[in-house]
Amino acid sequence: MPPLCTIGYEGATLDGVLSALRAAGVTHLLDIRARAQSRKPGFSKTLLGGSAAAAGIGYTHLRGLGTPKPGRDAVRRGDVAGMRRIFRAHMDTAEAQADLAQARAAAADAPCCLLCFERDHTHCHRAIVAEMLGGAVRHLVPA
Repeated sequence: MPPLCTIGYEGATLDGVLSALRAAGVTHLLDIRARAQSRKPGFSKTLLGGSAAAAGIGYTHLRGLGTPKPGRDAVRRGDVAGMRRIFRAHMDTAEAQADLAQARAAAADAPCCLLCFERDHTHCHRAIVAEMLGGAVRHLVPA
């Protein structure tokens, strides 16, 4: 299995994220936000997918691997432990397990990167997803 990367776009530009993905050799971006929308220019699903494609990077939105609203609210309050508890319970759902299987298959075939908002992977559910997928993980930080 190729090494798995993760990246958060908080405080970054779209160009910075795409540059970091290209530099790491990522060929497929797995968007693991529950809602693939953003107020930040370029990070909504359609624009992000199109920009990734233009950069030669595949794009898949895996909604089932996103943090449910109570978990997102916990992070906003600074309750990372609460988010982790909520997210781990969410991962028992059928939708989450189906999307985890899809992520595992994609990561086995090509260098993939999990994308979410938080810059610090230790405060984000993407570190949990990466752990569940197993193997080597590289946490990217966009310029």
